[in-house]
Amino acid sequence: MASVQQKLRGIKFDEWNSVRNKHIDIAVSPDQIDRFKKLNLDYHVMHKDLSKSISVESAANHVWKRQVDDLSWYNSYHPYEDHKAYFKALHEAFPNNSKLVSSGTSHEGREIFGIHFWGANGPGQPAVLWHGTVHAREWIVAPVLEYLTLQLIKGYGVDNTTTGFVDKYDFWVFPFVNPDGFVYTQTTERLWRKNRQPAPQATNSTCYGRDINRNWPYKWDANPLGASTDPCSQTYKGAEPADTPEMQGLHKLVDQLRDSSGLKLYIDWHSYSQYFLAPVGFNCTYYVPTLGQHIALAQIASDAIREVEGVTFTYGPSCATLYPTTGGSFDYAYAIGKADWSYLIELRDTGDYGFILPAQQIKGSAAEQWEGVKMMLSLLDGTFFDGAGEAAL
Repeated sequence: MASVQQKLRGIKFDEWNSVRNKHIDIAVSPDQIDRFKKLNLDYHVMHKDLSKSISVESAANHVWKRQVDDLSWYNSYHPYEDHKAYFKALHEAFPNNSKLVSSGTSHEGREIFGIHFWGANGPGQPAVLWHGTVHAREWIVAPVLEYLTLQLIKGYGVDNTTTGFVDKYDFWVFPFVNPDGFVYTQTTERLWRKNRQPAPQATNSTCYGRDINRNWPYKWDANPLGASTDPCSQTYKGAEPADTPEMQGLHKLVDQLRDSSGLKLYIDWHSYSQYFLAPVGFNCTYYVPTLGQHIALAQIASDAIREVEGVTFTYGPSCATLYPTTGGSFDYAYAIGKADWSYLIELRDTGDYGFILPAQQIKGSAAEQWEGVKMMLSLLDGTFFDGAGEAAL
């Protein structure tokens, strides 16, 4: 991979994703294609015409009947305001046991909305906290979180297993940590990743955005490979820890849950590459004491996911499995938030479509995650790991 990276320095490209010692996914503009081909690299084409793929993705926006159980919602991607309406409908479907909540506001003043819901034991049970769309271009994440929320709410009082989950835990779900960036992907630049903060004045940079998931105030500066100090980089970590308003509100919520009900399960959902990642991201040779249990649970959940449509997820400690990341959410939730279980999940796919995942895959992506989540929730307090086998790292 080092030789590939060296060759790519001779052309202009946008890096989408990379997997250590395996491959790198990039977008190349038409005026760079001939130069790219002359590099004589092994490659396969994800999108022959990226702008056409984006147009097709955006065109498949079906009318929603504004009923929470109208599953045609999952036939297409939707505008930001419709997602807000959908979460309102989720609350209205479970009015006595849910509350619309906010973790704060974005740089441009948008509310970071979510839902908090609970069962017969009332609010205040150990918390399950899920959030997504930290990176704006990862459109598949919000509908997956919406589907999981729908299954829990509609299954309550109908399915004994689902009812047991909601009675046992408080659920907190935030589909858009980065609403400014998401709106920007729908109006201006589909592949935008970061938030929309301008660069710090001291940098004299005209670039916009910080990577919210390199900005958490834990191990923010622990590894020079884990984030960038360049405001123009996709992984710019900010001028200092916690200088993104989107992350500030969320980490305060993590702290609040830690100090009140306790944080049972934390998941930060992303796309793409089909990974189930456990702490830590900042050090590739350090393993947390509970890594064995984390990997065992990830393996069991991944097996359940695969049973749906045969989609395989790779699991392991984040840094050693993928690449270094500093100032990461799930490391903070585990070390500072004292979450019993903390993960980052990368959804479909592994590089056929990347961020421009066809809308036809929304339902499948959501359904397989529901099977994985059910398995996880059923085992959070159970004894299922004996210290033997591949999980004993």
